[in-house]
Amino acid sequence: MKTDVEELTPTRVKLTVEVPFDELKPNLDKAYKEISQQVRIKGFRPGKVPAPLIDKYVGRGAVLQEAVNDALPELYGRAVEETEIFVLGQPEVEVTELEDGTQFAFTAEVDIRPKFEVPDYDGLEVVVDDAEVTDEQVGETIDNLRERFASLTNAERAAEEGDFATIDMVARIDGEEIEDASTSGYSYEVGSNSAIEGLDEALVGLAAGEDKTFTGTLAGGEHAGEEAEITVTVQSVKVKNLPDLDDEFAQLASEFDTIDELRDDVRSRLDRQVRTQQLSEARDKALEALLEKIDIPLPDKVVEEEVGRRNQQLEQQLQMAGMTKEDYLSGEEKTEEEFDTEVADAARLAVKGGFVLDQLAVQEELNVENEELSEYVVTQAMQMGVQPQQLAEYLTQNNQLPAIVSEVLRSKALNLVVEHVTVKDESGNEIDVDAVQRELSGETVQAEDADADTDDSGDTDSGDTDSGGTDSGDTDDAGETSAQTAEDAAEEAPAAEAKDAQDKDSKDS
Repeated sequence: MKTDVEELTPTRVKLTVEVPFDELKPNLDKAYKEISQQVRIKGFRPGKVPAPLIDKYVGRGAVLQEAVNDALPELYGRAVEETEIFVLGQPEVEVTELEDGTQFAFTAEVDIRPKFEVPDYDGLEVVVDDAEVTDEQVGETIDNLRERFASLTNAERAAEEGDFATIDMVARIDGEEIEDASTSGYSYEVGSNSAIEGLDEALVGLAAGEDKTFTGTLAGGEHAGEEAEITVTVQSVKVKNLPDLDDEFAQLASEFDTIDELRDDVRSRLDRQVRTQQLSEARDKALEALLEKIDIPLPDKVVEEEVGRRNQQLEQQLQMAGMTKEDYLSGEEKTEEEFDTEVADAARLAVKGGFVLDQLAVQEELNVENEELSEYVVTQAMQMGVQPQQLAEYLTQNNQLPAIVSEVLRSKALNLVVEHVTVKDESGNEIDVDAVQRELSGETVQAEDADADTDDSGDTDSGDTDSGGTDSGDTDDAGETSAQTAEDAAEEAPAAEAKDAQDKDSKDS
């Protein structure tokens, strides 16, 4: 087999492949066998029809076409391997010559990764946010936790912002009730602006038993986007009462005895969180710094596919959230054109980043060990909430393992870049990324070990059922629930976000 490569553009080539006809013999034999199973000729059983009769009744051309279709994938793969090009996507194949008994030739146009070398990345310097936890952030996290343990009591007055009202709503268009836009016994936080526009204004000032009618635009259902006449009736008004910030609250909401211990734990969790974010930012900025040193062409089709993937992902997320793209753009204060430009820029950056990390992996002769692949699958399975074996079988059956290997290789290549980059925070302190990673990993292990230990002061191990009269099942359930609640609140705290985002999270919790 002879293969020539013609560069059409820096990111697209045309392969011209010539194949001696003799190499098609196995494919011809297979074609005759398959066709003989399908034809019915008097005097011959299926699968036993001689080749000359197939040529006579079916045609030699049909046999050649069957053989060529069977041979093309393997021949194309061999041509790609021999020319050592990194192909992207599916090729456009055209048979250019098919002379029976003499020669077979075809061409294949396909996008390729551009050829380039990753330059030296020693000496790169990036700046990341300070990993600082403020008293305000600790306080807001604990306030989030207090919100989880808040109680509601009936208020003998009209509803105000911050109250919880149990309401009935009936939506009508042209006097006809819209069932999928009506509800009964719905608990709603007044002032949260989390439902139909106009509801909050209508509720303020209404007491139990009172109602009000207003006009609003329906957000979902068959009549989404249409204006409706909505009547809201208040069943009850309740006031939210937050627990006092004292030792009793600490014991209720966590495994700690005092509020100071709870504060220290929250600060520790937030510290781990912001340092983890700092490491993630260091990786992102290290790659950005490397990409700035490299200028390579990108295949239009590959970029378009990445844009399509990102748009599809957003569409699925909006659908799950019950939002339209128009709602999203309005919330982000962006036009359609601005959004499309941002997505296209991000797609180009992602494609370029993938190319650079792939090439770096080749240059540094990186490879993926079975242990690394298994670790990746286990980590992904834990995040997805499935068994590792189940995920591994799915990836294998759907031919996803090559993509997983590529992802692990890219991660290793990026780790290599980060090792050679100087990382400083905004205050000018140099950060030892490896040391921080080891420290965070060590803290996680210690925390898990501490949770597994028995506390002699009263936190009975669930397995120690003979240690006395304590109901170990009840004790453990309460301890695990409160500890998890405190941990969840800490993880939800927007330690690195702006004050507005923190306020919004507090309302949402």
